[in-house]
Amino acid sequence: MKNYYIIDFDSTFTQVEALDELARISLQDNPNREAIYKQIEDLTNAAMEGRLSFRESLTQRVKVLEANRDHLKLLVSRLKKLVSSSFSRNKTFFKNHPDDVLIVSGGFKEFITPVVLPYGIKKENIYANTFLFDVDGKIVGYDDSNPLSEEGGKVKLLKQLKLEGNIFGIGDGYSDFQLKESGLIQKFYAFTENIARQSILEKADHVTPSFDEFLYINQLPRAISYPKNRILCLIVGEVPDESIQILKKDGFSIRHKSTFEEKYVPDVGMLLLAEGEKVEDAKLKEAIKLKTIGYLGNSKQQFSHKLATEMGIVVFDDPRDNPRNIQSIPRRMSDFINRGDTYLSANFPNLQLSKVGNAHRLLHIHRNVPGILAQINQIYANHNINILSQFLMTNSTIGYVITDVSVQYDKQVLKELKEISDTIKFRILY
Repeated sequence: MKNYYIIDFDSTFTQVEALDELARISLQDNPNREAIYKQIEDLTNAAMEGRLSFRESLTQRVKVLEANRDHLKLLVSRLKKLVSSSFSRNKTFFKNHPDDVLIVSGGFKEFITPVVLPYGIKKENIYANTFLFDVDGKIVGYDDSNPLSEEGGKVKLLKQLKLEGNIFGIGDGYSDFQLKESGLIQKFYAFTENIARQSILEKADHVTPSFDEFLYINQLPRAISYPKNRILCLIVGEVPDESIQILKKDGFSIRHKSTFEEKYVPDVGMLLLAEGEKVEDAKLKEAIKLKTIGYLGNSKQQFSHKLATEMGIVVFDDPRDNPRNIQSIPRRMSDFINRGDTYLSANFPNLQLSKVGNAHRLLHIHRNVPGILAQINQIYANHNINILSQFLMTNSTIGYVITDVSVQYDKQVLKELKEISDTIKFRILY
């Protein structure tokens, strides 16, 4: 059966509530603006959490906006820069599924349409309210005959559309859950990249911290092979909040603890340590999913670089006590996870790369013995895989090969690459 993806706009496709942003534009010269901003935000949250009817919330918000067409132009420019990161990086998905994606929102077409059209979403698949204007272009109301202006409007609209197929809903608010409650959609995914409403999370079939997660669990094509929200990033010790926020903003699953607790050892994928923190060999050996360690200080005496190298764990540290490294160390960790960069690593061959479009990047870490690259390329040749670019860097113990290949390939290739003798770690980056 055909699949349909019903996607909300405010705080889902974009990082913000558009009417809240419109108020900040239109009321910037109003002496009571802060009080009105708070009023609008409270009305938005009350509707999104199901504490106030949507129509009542919408009517009151539009009434106090004092906005016009010029304000809307400024809003569109702002919203285009505030598309949620995981939607932005999966633009190809929308272009490849133009008939399957519907934007359904209680917001307004005047600002939604110009933001989503560049993603390949069809104009006829955008369902939202529309403003009413006076002769001077001032917003004076909205079309109250539109079902999306009513309480339960998304349910009423979907009944009218009579879509036949598997329907999935993605959103952050009560109106999105109502689709599931009505029985019109198969699953409701609570989207939490921008905001998490507890009353909605409890009702969702699945909590999806990013669009990558939604695509991953439904085995759909995506920009990255593994959602970053599934990578456990453990922060240990007195690490500055500035460092933590860099990793949190990049979408990793963050845990901040005073010690490297045993329960996190088997699952940790990234480890950021404050100066003075140590990691015993026994614990490091058990961290089989660990890909990179960042250390805010000189790590030479704090854990075994030799063991980390043997396990294919890339280390970034700060031997010179540079104050800028509270930012650069977590960023280097992110760059390794996101692009495969090992630039300024303390234990790996240094490699710095740009991202290649319309390709999959495969990372192969192995012991530095003769013939590995030949074996890797023979596997690609056996499966008629087109290599777009390839990089090999070595030191006395480690070889590190990054290969960008065309997106169409037999998944058997991955199994064969992992099984090459002397392989330490292998992963698909994106």
